[in-house]
Amino acid sequence: MNIRLIIISISLLFSCSSEVISLKVPNADFDNGGLILPSGFGALVVADSVGPARHLAVNSNGDIYIKLRIDTGDKGNMALRDVNGDGKADVYQRFGDYPNDGRFATEMKIHKGYLYYSSELVVYRQKINPKKLIPTEKPEIIMVDEYPIRWHNAKSLAFDNKGGMYVTFSAPTNSCEDLRLTTGDPNAVVKGEFPCSQLNILGGIWKFDENKLDQRQSDGVRFATGLRSVVGITWNKEEDNLYAVNHGRDYLHSHAPDYYSKWQNSTLPSEEFMVIKEGDDFGWPYTYYDHFKNKRMLAPEYGGKGNEEAKGYVDPIMGLPAHWAPNDLMFYTGNQFPERYKNGAFIAFHGSTNRSPYPQAGYIVAFIPFENGQPKGNWEVFADGFTGTEVVKQMADSKYRPMGLAEGPDGSLYISESKNGKIWRVIFSGNKVEFGKKQLTQMEKLKEKSYLRIPDKELDLLSL
Repeated sequence: MNIRLIIISISLLFSCSSEVISLKVPNADFDNGGLILPSGFGALVVADSVGPARHLAVNSNGDIYIKLRIDTGDKGNMALRDVNGDGKADVYQRFGDYPNDGRFATEMKIHKGYLYYSSELVVYRQKINPKKLIPTEKPEIIMVDEYPIRWHNAKSLAFDNKGGMYVTFSAPTNSCEDLRLTTGDPNAVVKGEFPCSQLNILGGIWKFDENKLDQRQSDGVRFATGLRSVVGITWNKEEDNLYAVNHGRDYLHSHAPDYYSKWQNSTLPSEEFMVIKEGDDFGWPYTYYDHFKNKRMLAPEYGGKGNEEAKGYVDPIMGLPAHWAPNDLMFYTGNQFPERYKNGAFIAFHGSTNRSPYPQAGYIVAFIPFENGQPKGNWEVFADGFTGTEVVKQMADSKYRPMGLAEGPDGSLYISESKNGKIWRVIFSGNKVEFGKKQLTQMEKLKEKSYLRIPDKELDLLSL
């Protein structure tokens, strides 16, 4: 940050209020900030490295709020402001008068004049004033998770606009496995606890009162169950329903080597895109979804051998590629992008970590067109270029990992990444009428990349 920007930052931070700049659509960077987008779209880097970032939110005046992935200190949020209207952040300020308690701290949402955010164990909110970058009131505690820190502990949020707040309580295990039940045979099937005791307080979504302070899990109502790990969750206002993307389980071959190959270990099971109604049970840990068969299958820990369909559970509206880690979901409601994007779903795929012996996969922002509340066609590559390499042999090889999505007041799409905290703003400056098949065909070709295509059972292993 140069001297001029430092002076601007200091003057803003110590004033009681500041002028809100006009919200004009800026020019894209000459290289789109390294992103590959459909023709007509461009991108600019709003901030290069705010620190490891999770979800983000954009206020009506263009201010940006980001949840940082840190587990110490008391300032786990970052606020950005563009002062001169060029689309770049000029003011950076850390804030957050609360203790950080874990690196799965995720959420950042603006709802009815409040900034809601979460650590791993607590949901907070603060009243915001568009003329002030940082909320001045002390954070209110809305909900507290009384149980110890565990794996998959993100507290992602959605609001139904009727006073309901939906909070994810994901499960820490892969399939509620209990190794004490497994024999010493190296090819033995790992057994799962039945019934899975984790489902009493985890593996689901709970509904709370958004205006009631200091709630505990017992104050809420279990809205849905059978969900292993949900990080991306949102309320679709057009459909008036809750939608989410779920992380499928891992280790099919490791847990049942006689029934699942290493290739199946890499390509199954599905990540799940779902619409969630009250009382739904999506079958975790007893089942998994197979997006090749379009069926819910019985998990090997509970007697499945790869061919047994599981009945009585809710299916997703779309099965997504295995292990891609969908970490945010956003329905586009703006008018800046071409009409085909209206009310469609953007998904940030964080990228796989355990797809060995095949290369890792994901690491993109995808788009799924919608019609009547259901996907219309397959997922599309919307934003690529995050990996910085053609083959991601291990997660650390990827330069960036897409994490959060937010829509700006002008219809721009903001993207965060979790390694260094780079923030992009995607804009459209092309011809809306002419946008269509030609631009989409160019993006479809990207699916041949190593980290986007289904691996060949033999050739990919030979090339490693």
